Amino acid sequence: MTNIILASPRGYCAWVDRAIGMLDDILQAHWAPIYVNHEIVHNKFIVSYFERKWVIFSDDLDAIPSGNIMVFSAHGVAPSFVKAAKDKWLRTLDASCPLVIKVHNEAKKFIKEWYKIIYIWKKTHQEAIWVADNDLDNIFIVWNKQEADELVFQPWQKLALLNQTTLSVDDTKDLISYVQSLYPDIQLPWFSDICYATTNRQEAVKEAVKEADALIIVGSKNSSNSTKLCLIWERADIPSLLIDTPEEIPDDFLHGIKNLAISSGASVPDSLVQNVITFLEAKWAKFLKEIITKEEKMIFPYKLDLS
Repeated sequence: MTNIILASPRGYCAWVDRAIGMLDDILQAHWAPIYVNHEIVHNKFIVSYFERKWVIFSDDLDAIPSGNIMVFSAHGVAPSFVKAAKDKWLRTLDASCPLVIKVHNEAKKFIKEWYKIIYIWKKTHQEAIWVADNDLDNIFIVWNKQEADELVFQPWQKLALLNQTTLSVDDTKDLISYVQSLYPDIQLPWFSDICYATTNRQEAVKEAVKEADALIIVGSKNSSNSTKLCLIWERADIPSLLIDTPEEIPDDFLHGIKNLAISSGASVPDSLVQNVITFLEAKWAKFLKEIITKEEKMIFPYKLDLS
């Protein structure tokens, strides 16, 4: 019999809840279709749910008829994309995470003050692509120490350091320290760019795996915060799975596992986690306990103001 240890906080963060709420509300207030750039959040279940309601996810502005409604996804949006949407007379609603907007504003501020920016990011992630769009000539992308070593700046050049909000706290800390060792005078933002929800979920999983022989993270593979949660197994030296549905769990996964830690990424509805638990309980597993490392009370209010 395998014991299930549930990590908390898990699942929806405040900004995901806000973005999904905005899209649901605008669907009730206006005729479909409603357009969204990219995906509203990185979760297959949520994207499929909205597609069934005639939401169309697309970054191709040429394919969107003028005068329609476009919602900017929670990952933020490039300044050039906003301008192009306005030029096409699209009515827009911004569901960007306020913490992502914070990074955009930091980038604009530093560039205005003649800084060049070293930006730590996962290169294929939509958030990072849009942040870099603020100024492709003055934002330099690094993902590891080797890429940091390849950068060359004039000795007098002012430098600033920013990063994607959903990266691993530990991995980012190591790379930030390394960049600071190369450029001791580099400027950092007043507050960390790693979002509170990412930090909280990583800390909860770290605590849960102390008692676990294996780890399951519920989340989609294109979700940065979900993949970073799954990688915590490397430090715990235990097997792990990143899944969207319980059917992806191998039949023999519970073999020899006494304690199984379960959590989910910040764009995952808790119903999907409960589905996994129900599935496992039918396969000789039982719920043991929930480990709660922090209570989250953050709320991001919104108004449906189309511009």
